[in-house]
Amino acid sequence: MKTRFLLPVCLVGLVHGQVYTPPVAPAPAPAPTTPTDTAPAAEKKQAPAGPLGQEIPMLDPSAETITVGGVAIPLGDNRLLKARFEKFLSQPPESDDATAKYRQTITQILATISPFRTGGPDLYAAFKQLPAAAAYPGDANLCGSLAESIYMAMLAKKDVNGLNRLNLSIEEEKKEIIAEGDWKARHERDKEVGETKDPKDKKAKPAPATNPGAGVNSLQYVDTLRRIAEIEVLKKSNIARTEAETLRTKAQYQVSMIQWFVERRYEHVLMAARFYNQIWKDGDATLRVDKNSDVSKLFSESVGVSPTVASLDSLSNEAIRETSKYVEAFDLMLSRDELHAASQRLMEAFALGEYLGPVATLPLEKKRRVSQYFRDLNELYGTLQAHDYTKTMELAARLKATAKDFPSSKVDSAIAAYTLASDLAIEEAKGHLLNKEGDKAAEKIKAAAEIWPTNPKLAEFRTLVNSTGGLVSIRNDFDRLLSEGNFREIARRQYEIAPAIQGDPKREDAFKQIMTNLTKIETALGKAAEFSKVGQDYAAWEQLAELRESFPDDPKLGRELELLAPKVADFTRALDKAKQFENRTPKQIGSALSWYLKARSIHPQSDLAQAGAKRLTNEILPADDGAVSKEPSANQ
Repeated sequence: MKTRFLLPVCLVGLVHGQVYTPPVAPAPAPAPTTPTDTAPAAEKKQAPAGPLGQEIPMLDPSAETITVGGVAIPLGDNRLLKARFEKFLSQPPESDDATAKYRQTITQILATISPFRTGGPDLYAAFKQLPAAAAYPGDANLCGSLAESIYMAMLAKKDVNGLNRLNLSIEEEKKEIIAEGDWKARHERDKEVGETKDPKDKKAKPAPATNPGAGVNSLQYVDTLRRIAEIEVLKKSNIARTEAETLRTKAQYQVSMIQWFVERRYEHVLMAARFYNQIWKDGDATLRVDKNSDVSKLFSESVGVSPTVASLDSLSNEAIRETSKYVEAFDLMLSRDELHAASQRLMEAFALGEYLGPVATLPLEKKRRVSQYFRDLNELYGTLQAHDYTKTMELAARLKATAKDFPSSKVDSAIAAYTLASDLAIEEAKGHLLNKEGDKAAEKIKAAAEIWPTNPKLAEFRTLVNSTGGLVSIRNDFDRLLSEGNFREIARRQYEIAPAIQGDPKREDAFKQIMTNLTKIETALGKAAEFSKVGQDYAAWEQLAELRESFPDDPKLGRELELLAPKVADFTRALDKAKQFENRTPKQIGSALSWYLKARSIHPQSDLAQAGAKRLTNEILPADDGAVSKEPSANQ
């Protein structure tokens, strides 16, 4: 009867005596008896999902501001600024005749209104030149807006002058009224109209009566005082209107100045500031802005003072100078092929002075070099975010060749780290695949794909999966044949199975046992066949019968024994009888010995008969120490 048991790896075989004897499973380790720590394990922090934060420095003018003269000038939304910068790089320079004439007109206006002009500033001559500058499309009609602001300021100033003249006239009227009232109060006397006396006082002299319509008691004097009060109220009202009109006009004018400064139209700010000083010569140049506004904070938080027209003028001049310096630095770095730093300087110049001459007249050839570098740099940043390190390596190599100062250390580090991580994950997936650990292989290959989706080794792994699909199938066949005990089929497919199970110690050990035992069986069958050819069927049968005890389930061995059985029936019957008598209780040694001797007489070279006779002879006649027992011959 066959007895089988299961292995931990589902390799099923026979007990001892089969072609394959499976190894004994190790006993499980005993449970620990000592107290264990029940504290929860520390929570692991999850790594960032993406490989990069901001690994590569981009063309970005700091935090949407540029500091000029200690004041952080806002530049607006960086995304819009970058879009405008890319548009600027693809535009031809503003170097035509109309542009040259426009910039010459701006220079003439600033010179005409400058305090250093011979004979002093000429407000009206400078004002007449504004319409010509406003006709240039690149001016965006800002000179026209400046002319409108100046015109409104002059009208408001005329209105203020009219109120001042009205105040002077009513002041003269008040003085005349006061003078007339003072004279009447000093010189007019009440006339006597009769005598009056107290009737009870007979000795008192009669006093003259007074007329209430003259002097300080007259109605005319009361009306004079009322008119003086009315004139004073009207005068104060006109003064308040004058101050309010002046403040309103200045505030409206200053709004335009601040707007142009924020828009980085520094030349228009300079013109407006110089016109301002000629329109209002009262020395009041403080900007009327809310203390909580961004413009007020721009100055108060940077330099700690309130903004003035003079500060806008100074900062505009400083911004124009800084823009020229940025462009000079750009030209120098570009000539040295330091394209990365040159691109940053150009973007800073553009962000600060987009509408100034040094930026607007930059040659297109220089801007094209920056545009190509800027495009490759943005694409490099995109490939890093997309984890396309194949394209990243190509772009990095191109940028290194284009720009001598390209900061490649972070890019190279990112490429090296993540490509290595992806390659290692693929190698681990291959190991799991060969070990028939599909779930673990899927996890590793998923991790490798997330790190580097375009890794060329992923295609190699796909090819390996396709090629190892047959290996996996062969392994499954090996396990099935092993569980069924079909060792002959395993031997038939040995050259197919051997490569598939390579690297698996348990399967390799099972395969070696099967092949060793089947080789032993085949050797015995070969010898038996040789005996049968020379007519030694008894020797052939005995050759196989000994092996049958070790491998009772081998079908080929059993079939050969069945074919020999009719030819050696008398011999096998004598051996069976001998064994039956030997195994009885009590043992019948004599009968058993006689049958062994009969079997030996049939086949004198029988090892089985000789061994049985010797075994029983030793029981009848125990051999003395050191003596050799004499075996009975077939004739005894």
